[in-house]
Amino acid sequence: MSQTLKTISPADNRVYVERALATPSEIDRTLARARRAQAAWKQVAVAERAAVIERFVAAFEAKSAAIAEEISWQMGRPIKYSPGEVRGLAERARYMAGVAADALADLRVEPKAGFTRFIRHEPLGVVFVVAPWNYPYLTAVNAVVPAILAGNAVILKHSHQAPLCAERFAEAFAAAGLPDGVFQYLHLSHADSERIIAGDAVDFVAFTGSVAGGHAVQRAASGRFVGTGLELGGKDPAYVRADADLGHAVENLVDGAFFNSGQSCCGIERIYVHAGVYDRFVDGFAELTRRYVLGDPLDPATTLGPMVRASAADFVRGQIAEAVAKGARALVDPKGFPAAREGTPYLAPQVLVGVDHSMRVMSEESFGPVIGIMKVASDDEAVRLMNDSQYGLTAAVWTADEDAAIAIGDRIATGTWFMNRCDYLDPALAWTGVKDSGRGCTLSRLGFAALTRPKSFHLRTSTT
Repeated sequence: MSQTLKTISPADNRVYVERALATPSEIDRTLARARRAQAAWKQVAVAERAAVIERFVAAFEAKSAAIAEEISWQMGRPIKYSPGEVRGLAERARYMAGVAADALADLRVEPKAGFTRFIRHEPLGVVFVVAPWNYPYLTAVNAVVPAILAGNAVILKHSHQAPLCAERFAEAFAAAGLPDGVFQYLHLSHADSERIIAGDAVDFVAFTGSVAGGHAVQRAASGRFVGTGLELGGKDPAYVRADADLGHAVENLVDGAFFNSGQSCCGIERIYVHAGVYDRFVDGFAELTRRYVLGDPLDPATTLGPMVRASAADFVRGQIAEAVAKGARALVDPKGFPAAREGTPYLAPQVLVGVDHSMRVMSEESFGPVIGIMKVASDDEAVRLMNDSQYGLTAAVWTADEDAAIAIGDRIATGTWFMNRCDYLDPALAWTGVKDSGRGCTLSRLGFAALTRPKSFHLRTSTT
């Protein structure tokens, strides 16, 4: 008898989706089908692969309203914002399709009399994508679409919190005319996922999730010479310099901290503000935070939804309580958010001052609607504190001085450095992290590199 997954909606704590997990025989058939399909797909011209992706996006966009509602039910994002994920998927997929022909073209080397020499981007084979629930389409598309464009077959294992997302991918690819077997999904247990990684049927693993999950992937792959791409956690910092446009900084950083209830690997989790503007920034930040409307994610008036589950909200409550016990001051009264209730996923946003790096809220990934704000006296102090972290996914500065932004950015250990914005993936730029934020690269022209291997052609055309 097969096991089942049950998706409990954070909106109302009811079972929203129930699916049978794949059996061993179903897993074996899926892997074999992918291998057969990939052998033919790699022979398809890149231009035709890109055309399939364009049709995939169109099919996906045609179901935008239903997909957005499913996102809200599955993981709790307000319906006001869920359609943005459909737009984000379309932006990234279309960009990668647009650059694929150039990025995957043969690399010619210097001419040599009597020889033809070039390097070809060879697809790896079968790519196993393991995707999380917090941005269920945006995290998956980063690997799924480039892998298919590069000539690979893909098997997607999505989070048990968002299983419908894998099914929506499959529907859109079928509508686009992608050959059978090039894209497939499996609803899997953790144990079966690890067995697939450890086996010999997949050629690359693209994982997005926690640091602990990344270590589990590495352990499972350790007996094989197989590549892994790991996008893991973050404790992303921001620095507000004395010359910043404060109104813009407040608005951007409140959104960067609390969008998606703070459940973003690249969301802002700690802020350092120059002493000259600290008081004004903190007052504006707290005042804007109090304007959020916490409630039912299916209500169009809601601007802050529940966290994904009660245990996640309790974890953040614990960080806040510890910080306050150590001397931090909470600026937001939870009573201003009637929907907030202990023991539920509904958690009021919180702004903490008087914090320092001895507190977990400033060092440990929160992944929830809480932010700590510290006063700093100089760029040097801000750099030291921003780098004082086990993570390095994104970091940001608010300033009017572009030269200063670049100089500070050169000193920050991070994968992406922003000036006057945050919490955004530009598909033209490499998406990568350092330290415990993972390794590898997705998006941009560089994103194809991990999904292909170089194959050199050394042809002697003259024997005289």
